[in-house]
Amino acid sequence: MRILLSILLLTVMPQVHVHAQQISTADVIRIREFYRFASLVQDKIWPEWSRVPAPLLLVTDQGEFLTHHPAPPGNFRKLSDDFYSRERTFSTHLLATFPAFGPPSVIVIGEPESTSAKTSTPWLITVMHEHFHQLQNAQPEYYEGVENLGLTHGDKTGMWMLNYPFPYVEQRVNKGFDRVRNLLLETLAQPDPQKFARLAAQYSAARKQFFAQLSADDHKYLAFQLWQEGIARYTQIKCAEAAADFQPSVEYAALRDFQPFAEYAKTARPDTLDELRKLDISKSKREVVYSWGAAEGFLLDRLTDRWLDGYLCHPFSLDSFFDR
Repeated sequence: MRILLSILLLTVMPQVHVHAQQISTADVIRIREFYRFASLVQDKIWPEWSRVPAPLLLVTDQGEFLTHHPAPPGNFRKLSDDFYSRERTFSTHLLATFPAFGPPSVIVIGEPESTSAKTSTPWLITVMHEHFHQLQNAQPEYYEGVENLGLTHGDKTGMWMLNYPFPYVEQRVNKGFDRVRNLLLETLAQPDPQKFARLAAQYSAARKQFFAQLSADDHKYLAFQLWQEGIARYTQIKCAEAAADFQPSVEYAALRDFQPFAEYAKTARPDTLDELRKLDISKSKREVVYSWGAAEGFLLDRLTDRWLDGYLCHPFSLDSFFDR
């Protein structure tokens, strides 16, 4: 669950307290490898990404371990120059980015085996997804802008991001989604430049028609989710592909669950496109935005490399890139 508002997590997560102990060697290796990897690739994907603070809170059965935070809260005790610890408060299954202690946003994540990543290499690339949310959150007036979307309808917990009543099961939405999804996949699979251009124009028109049938709030909600979570998945895949040539540290490569980055990189994009191909929006509901938004990022890459420069300048919607 990737949710960016601290009030949500403070409201819904169980308050379980476990005595803090030392962080494991394997966890230290994974976390340090994330920062090492991020320092080498992040600015190649998003300009000035490295300027964004990247604190991380690892949640384990033994406790919570905070690193790279500019001002660790007083209830954390120092373990080393890199890490602070406290008793466990959050779930070990958590995967989220939010201002847990006030700005800046913190990646709050369990160990690989406790999350959907399961092993070290997918876990590290997933952390890059969450790190991208830190870039989104760091934009001026981000939170004010989200509030001004007018989608909360009085919900102060942040649960609206998950529970917004989008009409996923309506037949018109199902048919419309199937059409734009199939066109998007056909467009991405087209190698011929002229045929690709025609298909891209058809996709843009079909996309616009799909959004036009939605209410104003439904339009804003879906556009926001594609912009936020879809492009975070896109970024995750770009990071995986950038990792193909990354040389892991000796310590990281020695982890029992290590998977070569080049091996993982080969499947990252095909797996997301296959996920999109198989989706039934009436059943997947909000989960559809991850692979759909990522695929739109791949399409925009082929249309113009300048969209990356405008992404953060046009928050909460990709519509303007397809209207041109």
